[in-house]
Amino acid sequence: MFTGIVREVGAVASFDGSRLVVEAPETAAGADVGDSVSVAGVCLTVVEQREGRLAFDVVPETLDRTALGGLAPGRAVNLELSLRVGDRLGGHVVQGHVDAVGRVRSVTPEGDGRRVWVDAPKGVLTYCLEKGSIAVEGVSLTVAALDDDGFEVALIPHTLDVTTLGRLASGDEVNLEADVLGKVVERLVAARLP
Repeated sequence: MFTGIVREVGAVASFDGSRLVVEAPETAAGADVGDSVSVAGVCLTVVEQREGRLAFDVVPETLDRTALGGLAPGRAVNLELSLRVGDRLGGHVVQGHVDAVGRVRSVTPEGDGRRVWVDAPKGVLTYCLEKGSIAVEGVSLTVAALDDDGFEVALIPHTLDVTTLGRLASGDEVNLEADVLGKVVERLVAARLP
């Protein structure tokens, strides 16, 4: 489990389609083999840790459901170690289980921040509500507006500086995870209906 509060932006060292290696000195210092790390919003298991690098095995299921297949050496990725008992929950509950890949519709400056519209599949939009939570590339964000095709988020300068979201441009693919609480409520209500 994660919070969506990015702790480090790492860089892809290599990716051969199944083994992803990320340069991440801070995250590597706190991770052991077997630990979960959110990489661009995707929960992956550390299979090797050495010299400021982390390696992960990425299976076809993950490639089919996320935007990880497009990673190339040098690409920046958001990183977060999994929560430990007693850690602060500063964002919202994020599982690292990507629901879908969205596409950036537009990026508009707003003062020192930016407004970003993301087109998303209906399966994600079902769980979106204004002022509700959404994870984009593993970053916990608040939905500012909705339309039939997507949602908008308002990014503050800090988020732009310490995550990869400051590099977003129209057409970019992003990993999306809807708030799990909505999914749980839907399931519980459906179980009670005749």
